[in-house]
Amino acid sequence: MSKKKKDQQPPSTIVVNKKARFEYSIEEHFEAGLVLEGWEVKSLRAGRAQIVDSYILVKDGEAWLLGAQIVPLPTASTHISPDPTRTRKLLLQRRELHRLIGAVERRGYAVIPLRMYWKKGRAKIEIALAKGKKTHDKRAAEKDRDWTREKQRIMRGR
Repeated sequence: MSKKKKDQQPPSTIVVNKKARFEYSIEEHFEAGLVLEGWEVKSLRAGRAQIVDSYILVKDGEAWLLGAQIVPLPTASTHISPDPTRTRKLLLQRRELHRLIGAVERRGYAVIPLRMYWKKGRAKIEIALAKGKKTHDKRAAEKDRDWTREKQRIMRGR
């Protein structure tokens, strides 16, 4: 019987942005750390987060997460006033930041969050360089998905 090491366990997902893959065509993925306060970590452990309408802003050589909601627990401390939608700093390596800045400024890409998860006890966020899909692209993707589902049904029936 072989034992898995801690490093080999899959990261546990906190929240996923399902809308992102429908609205955008994903080009490149990055992993970033989050600068959080204590009450935010407790709320994330309870699964009280939402990143559907959030986005990443790259400003002054730093990346910031805007619009993400981390709802405070009712047992949050009384001496602080938690802000669920505060701007949170993302921790990226310098070369990754330069790559993001270049793509956003020169090539017209957007940087969007895909999912938030735990890795070695730290909250991480998977972000992606993405281009917005046009309406006809969304319809084509939906049509392909429906056809794939239909093929699976036909193959199962035989």
